[in-house]
Formats: sequence, structure tokens, C-alpha cells
Amino acid sequence: MAIYRNLEWETDGADWPLRAHSRLLTVGTTRWHIQRLGQGPRLLLLHGTGASTHSWRFLAPLLAEHHEVLSIDLPGHAFTRIAEGRSLSMPGMAREITALLAAQDFFPDLVVAHSASGPLAASMALAHQVRPRAIIAFNGAFKAYEGWAGPIAPALARGLVLNPLAIHFFAAQARDAANVGRLLARTGSRLDAFGIQLYARLFGASGHVASTIGMMARWEVAPVLRRLHTLGTRLVLAVAQNDRFVPPDVSRHLLPRLASASLVELAGLGHLAHEEDAAAACAVVTRTLAELQDGVRAGA
Repeated sequence: MAIYRNLEWETDGADWPLRAHSRLLTVGTTRWHIQRLGQGPRLLLLHGTGASTHSWRFLAPLLAEHHEVLSIDLPGHAFTRIAEGRSLSMPGMAREITALLAAQDFFPDLVVAHSASGPLAASMALAHQVRPRAIIAFNGAFKAYEGWAGPIAPALARGLVLNPLAIHFFAAQARDAANVGRLLARTGSRLDAFGIQLYARLFGASGHVASTIGMMARWEVAPVLRRLHTLGTRLVLAVAQNDRFVPPDVSRHLLPRLASASLVELAGLGHLAHEEDAAAACAVVTRTLAELQDGVRAGA
């Protein structure tokens, strides 16, 4: 059995962003790292593939001024430990998160998701595992593998999962922040030095890398896309014009099929828009909540 290095909270997490709001707790067989802060309407923050709670380090405090915010490390990511690989699939993650929310007695009014967690949040709403008033997907990856990469990309990820040497090699390379900086630049985003260093810390841990690749190997968006037109929850698609990972057209193409969807464009930002400009991301959330409240008043 492959032995990977996991992040350790007392050392790797010693200067973790928003550490004062962190908790480590066990639900079932999963040991979670979560951050909970603020008071008011409840917001659940779900990061994308390969990231962690750190990606909300600027946005969460802004939202917590008027809301109660719960952000989590997804199963297998950063400081959250899992017992089984099936927890890395979309249905598996949905089950794990649902159990966590029940244990925390936290039922979100709004879900804010990034990249791959956009379809994850939608799948949970479709299954009534969460019942938010709206989902905001920043650069939501609502796209299945297409073309020649369709059958190959998941197989490549599965092959890497079975190849510990490749995972250890990637982790060793990622310990050089310069390498990680170049990788992040390909997303179309510009992060500060500490943000790059945090990603280097994540990618330098082979356990985190193995879970990231394991998630990619098991991720199936097509079932969500087939049912997305039945989503009753309002869906706000926030797209960054410079996103090189999930081009804005991915979200634009959804609009004609979704009566409950709307599009917000973020100029000058890339795939990690919520990290680049937390104020702009916060404005999207605040505006969405205000529109929902106006809708309630109009229907009163």
C-alpha cells in the first residue's frame, strides 16, 4: 500500500489563514478540518479541486461581517482525512458533506462554490441534500470531458492514482514555490507570494496530491448536466473573463437551458477570481442575497 505524506495541523497549519476559526472533528470515518465564523444567514463555502479553506482567506472574513460562514476542506484535501477512496467521487463527497452539515446543525441559506464544487453543490441541491435559496458558482466547471480527452483524461488520472512514484515526483517538484507560481499563472490569476506558498504547501504533500488526482479520476459531471434543467434552486454563474481553466463560455452555454440561472461577469480576473479580488466576489454574494430578499418582499 502506498504511503503518502499528509499535512500536519500543528506544523503545516501553524500559520494557516483564519486558524483561530478552525476546528478538527470526526464525523463517521472522516476527520474534518472546518472553519466557522460570523453570525447571520448561513453560507457554505466549497473550494475547488486541489484547494482548501485557505482559498477563502480573504472572502470569508468579509462575508462573516453579516453572515455565519462555514468553509471546509473537501474530503482528502489539505487537513481532512478520509478512510475510503469512494469519498472522492461526487456522490461520495456529497454524502460526506451532508453528514457533516447534519452533525454541525448547519443548513445553508446559500452555497458559494468554486470550479468543480459548482456541479457538486448543484448535485446536492438536486438530491435535496441541501436546500439553499441560491447557489453561486465562481467559474463553475459545468463541463464533462469532451473530444479526444473524453475517455483518456479520467483514465490518466486513474493511472496516476495507481502510480505512487508519479505522485511523489509531482509533490517533490511542487515544494518549489516558483514551480507552483508558474502553474497558478496558467489559470489566468495572479496571487500574492503567501497565496502561492500556501498552494506549494498543499501540492508538496503527496497525500493531498493523491486525493486531488483521485477526485479527478472519479469525477463525473455528465449526470448533473443531464438533470440541471430540473434545478429549482437559483443558480448564479459568476465567470472571470481571464479564466484559462474553465472558460466563461462553459457557463454562458448553460443559460438558455436553465430558467433559474443568471450570469455575472468579473472583468480582469482568472480562475481563482475569489482569491484575486475578494471584494468583487463578496459583492456578487451580497447582491444575490439582496435580490432574494427583494423577491420575498415582492411576493409578500
